[in-house]
Amino acid sequence: MIDILLTGEPLNINDCIQKVLAPEAGGIDVFIGTVRNATKGKQVLRLEFEAYEPMALSEMRKIADKAFGIWPLHHIVLHHRTGILAVGEVPVVIAVSAAHRAAAFDACRYIIDTLKETVPIWKKEVFEDGEVWVAAHP
Repeated sequence: MIDILLTGEPLNINDCIQKVLAPEAGGIDVFIGTVRNATKGKQVLRLEFEAYEPMALSEMRKIADKAFGIWPLHHIVLHHRTGILAVGEVPVVIAVSAAHRAAAFDACRYIIDTLKETVPIWKKEVFEDGEVWVAAHP
């Protein structure tokens, strides 16, 4: 099962975890990205996320499909938020279940790393003294 979501609404972490629970899963790995309060010594007021939705959803699906082709996984949840997020809010949740923990850990890391490299979701950091668009592909 693959569950992909791109939304302007707050993400439900517990719902994401519930979706990957399976009796055959011996390991679940969850990545929760949060908005931190500082970047390079500058206080962050908020983040703003924009996405090219059709392509973003397509790329998110490709990442999940590829992860299923590499590791023996049971379920993947990949949810990303758009819009204006305050410090402490959650822009991304990835949950992965597998029979064994190594596959769940490896797949989860692959999914977040690849998402940041390939998915057309852009992040603007807003500070007290200005703002900057963060490179989608660091």
